Amino acid sequence: MGSAGLKKARDKMVAAGVDAIAIETFAHYYRLLEHGETGMIPEASIDPVQMESLADVEVSDEAAAAAIRKTAVIKLNGGLGTSMGMDRAKSLLCVRRGLSFLDIIARQVLHLRSEYGAPLPLIFMNSFRTSGDTMAALARYEDLPVEGLPLEFLQNKEPKLQALDLSPASYPKDPDLEWCPPGHGDLYTALRGTGLLDQLIEAGYRYVFVSNSDNLGAVPDARVAGWFADSGAPFAIEAVRRTPSDKKGGHFARRKSDGRIVLRETAQTLPQDLEALADLDRHQFCSTNNLWFDLVAMQNELDRRDGILGLPMIRNVKHLDPADKSTPEVIQIETAMGAAIEVFQGSQLIEVSRDRFVPVKTTNDLLVLRSDVYDIGRDFVLDQVAVEIPYVDLDAHYYKLVGDFDKRFPEGAPSMRKAHSLKVAGDWTFGHGVQVVGEVDLTATSAQRVPADAVLSTSSDA
Repeated sequence: MGSAGLKKARDKMVAAGVDAIAIETFAHYYRLLEHGETGMIPEASIDPVQMESLADVEVSDEAAAAAIRKTAVIKLNGGLGTSMGMDRAKSLLCVRRGLSFLDIIARQVLHLRSEYGAPLPLIFMNSFRTSGDTMAALARYEDLPVEGLPLEFLQNKEPKLQALDLSPASYPKDPDLEWCPPGHGDLYTALRGTGLLDQLIEAGYRYVFVSNSDNLGAVPDARVAGWFADSGAPFAIEAVRRTPSDKKGGHFARRKSDGRIVLRETAQTLPQDLEALADLDRHQFCSTNNLWFDLVAMQNELDRRDGILGLPMIRNVKHLDPADKSTPEVIQIETAMGAAIEVFQGSQLIEVSRDRFVPVKTTNDLLVLRSDVYDIGRDFVLDQVAVEIPYVDLDAHYYKLVGDFDKRFPEGAPSMRKAHSLKVAGDWTFGHGVQVVGEVDLTATSAQRVPADAVLSTSSDA
C-alpha cells in the first residue's frame, strides 16, 4: 500500500514539475505517515516556557542599525482568503484609506530603507494562485525590487492523499483541488530549492525576518533585529501573551526529554489534552509567526540534513473539496515554519507587545483593523490608539464573506476606540459615523439599520 502510494505521488509531483527537494521532503513525511506517525505532542511530554521581554532588553541604536542593514524580509503570501469568500490573494484586501495589505507592507519597508540607509530586500513567498495578482499590484512600487534578488519565489505543492489508502486523490471536476500547500514550513524547502537561500548569503545578508502578509503589525523592526543579532541565536520567534481569543490556538512549551522549545499546534494536541491547551495560566505564550533566522545557520543545518529540516509533521484531515462534505476525506501533510525552533540548538523566544501581532483571519479582525482602533502614521506602522483591542463577533450568516461584510458597512467601519466588545446577531447595516462604546450586543430577527451618527453604548434588541 505504502510504497505503491508513494510512487504514484512521486510520479504525480514529477509530472507537475515540483522541485526535487520538495519531492524528497514530501517522501520523508509520507513514510512517517505510513508508519502511523500522527505528529501529536502529549501534554505529559512538555512543560510551560518562560522568556525575556523585548521591553526589558537594551539594544543600542548602532546595533539596531547594523542588524537591519544585514536583514532581508520575507512575507508569506500564498493565502487566497477563501474562508472570507475571496478567490485572490488576501493581501489585496483594502485595509485603510484605499490601501491594501500589500500597499502598506511596501511602504513600511520603503520608509525603513530611507530611515536606516538599508537595502532591506522585500521578497514574497507566493503560491501559483497569488503570484500574478500580487506582482501586478506591486508594479507601481518601482523602487521596491533590490538588484540581484527576486521580488517573489513560489511555495511548493503536494498531492492530497486519500485517507483510505494514502494514494494521491483524483478530482477531474477540478484538478487544482487535488493539490495542497505543504504548510508554511515549506518556506525552508522553497528557499533552498529555488536557490534563494544561497543568493541571499552571497549578496551579503545574514538575517531573515519572516511574517505573514495579513499581519500588518509585523514590521521588520530594527530594535528586534538588533536583539536577535546580539543574542547570537540561530533562530528566534516573537511571542505574545495569550488572550481568551487564543484559547483554541497553538502555544510554546519546553520538551521534557531534551529541554528544546517546541511549538504545539491545535492539530498536534490529543483530545484529552485540549483542556490543558486552553489553559492560559499554564501555557501563557503563543506565536506571532514573526520569526528570525541566521541564514548561514539555516544553510548549514539544511546541508547537514540533506535538504530536509525534519520539522514535526501535522496530519490534517479534510474533505477533498473543502466546500463539499460529500467528497472523500483526504490527508494533507503539513508543517509549521515556527516548529523549526526545536531544530536549532540555542533557539530563543522573545515576548513582544500585542501591536506586533495583528492578524486578519476573519471579517471580525478586518472590522477592527478598518476602525479607528489603530492610526497609521507616516512610517505606515500601525499605532494602537485605543486602550484595548475590542472583541468582535459578527453573525457569520451575514458577515463572514467580504462581499456581504462590505455591503453592511457601506460608509466604513464604526468608531471602536472606546469599545470593549461588539456582538452582532442578525442582519444589521451600519450608517456613517456610528460609534461603539463599551459592551454592545445587537440582536435582530429581520434586517435592521444603525442610523448615521448613532452612539451604541448598551445592549440593543430588535
